[in-house]
Amino acid sequence: MGRPMRQSPAELTGEPWPDVPSADPLAEVARQFVVNLRAAMDGRSIRSVAAEVGMGNVTLLTVLAGKAWPDLATIARLEAGLNAELWPRRDDH
Repeated sequence: MGRPMRQSPAELTGEPWPDVPSADPLAEVARQFVVNLRAAMDGRSIRSVAAEVGMGNVTLLTVLAGKAWPDLATIARLEAGLNAELWPRRDDH
């Protein structure tokens, strides 16, 4: 028996993602991460940022769309590659 599927951050948050805060504390952290990531991308395309940080553009797309929970390697790669603190700090939420 496999693990039950958990809802994505976007499913736990109001529309439009990621502009509406989530009542779910974990989804809210994911939402704030995406808000920070969008700001750090500074208008660059998903493909160019993915190439710059060394990850697949589909992975970046699914995180930005709130369809997937980013894992630690993805978070670390984005923070290092963009030279930005993306993980929301406790006082941010």
